[in-house]
Amino acid sequence: MERLYFDYNATTPLLPEVLDAMLPYLKEDYGNPSSIHHFGQQARAAVEQARAQVAASINCRPNEIVFTGGGTEADNLAVFGAVRAAVARGPGPKHVITSAIEHHAVWNACQALEKEGAEVTYLPVGSRGIVSIDDVRRALGPETALVTVMYANNEIGAIQPVAEIAQLARAHGALAHTDAVQAVGKIPVDVKALGVDLLTLSGHKICAPKGVGALFVRRNTLLQPLSYGGHHERDRRAGTENVAGIVGLGRAAELARQSLAAESRRLAALRDRLERGVLEKVPDTTVNGDPLHRVPNTSNLRFDYVEGEALVIALDLKGVACSTGAACSSGAIEPSHVLTAIGLRPEQARASLRFSLGRQTTEEQVDRLLQILPGVVAHLRELSPVYKR
Repeated sequence: MERLYFDYNATTPLLPEVLDAMLPYLKEDYGNPSSIHHFGQQARAAVEQARAQVAASINCRPNEIVFTGGGTEADNLAVFGAVRAAVARGPGPKHVITSAIEHHAVWNACQALEKEGAEVTYLPVGSRGIVSIDDVRRALGPETALVTVMYANNEIGAIQPVAEIAQLARAHGALAHTDAVQAVGKIPVDVKALGVDLLTLSGHKICAPKGVGALFVRRNTLLQPLSYGGHHERDRRAGTENVAGIVGLGRAAELARQSLAAESRRLAALRDRLERGVLEKVPDTTVNGDPLHRVPNTSNLRFDYVEGEALVIALDLKGVACSTGAACSSGAIEPSHVLTAIGLRPEQARASLRFSLGRQTTEEQVDRLLQILPGVVAHLRELSPVYKR
């Protein structure tokens, strides 16, 4: 069976060039980068080269990059690290501002902080899925330690006004963090232009391996570590570095930076082709979120009178891979918190699918999807007791 992959926001395939860069550090170059002998220094040089590659992809200094075990760890280090450092500097509860559509790596971290005594404001987003600057301004106060709003949403692709949010946060003496996991490699990401203090990225979203990520930490930003041990990563993250994974992340970041403009245009054209075809061929279908202010590879579509998970399974049986939302939430009983936050009713949220495109997506694959999808939707609607023919 021909298999079509439309779930790049969940994970991406490893690029051959990335694997080639990694292989020596999985075989003969096995040294510990903290060792001072030849083997260790070879590994250290590879880690620092990758640090420079990642730094170049977001326009920061190499010594502002902290390697982590993935995007979730980087988000947790940013959120817990910033707030706990603020608590350590002075008494009293601390305040965090975030959005109602954050990835669970930030969302659940904020909920855990509430149990530690912090106050958290969850900003609404409206039907476009975009935070209001006025809401941020009203939420800021003297106790605000951190404002964390994602750059691009993982389910609907909405791009947030991060630069304006960061400017407001820093003017009030708060740190600004953005989860840019779904933005890096898809749109330009420049930490100097954004003005953020902390920024998260993940390897397996940009054709690097799973289990490696990075956190940008602006110079002189106070951050408490999550783990304690050796003095790795400038005391930000203890533990021997995943050298092969880090090398892969560095090479993938370099490749993404080199092809960013052309690839973004190509993916936007494919996404638009997909949406036009679906809207023409499948009645009672809607694009969720803002059609303009979003990353070029993501389309979230609502198929009324269809159960989303049933549609995902039916499409998989036809060789098409897509999702109902975040991979981390697969199997969840509750409807997507992102889709309900933009105003969808629970049954509408459950009727929505995310199609996300990537480097290996072709025009022929999109056209093949458009051949398969209408019949699958029609079949499921025929089985629905609420569908009005």
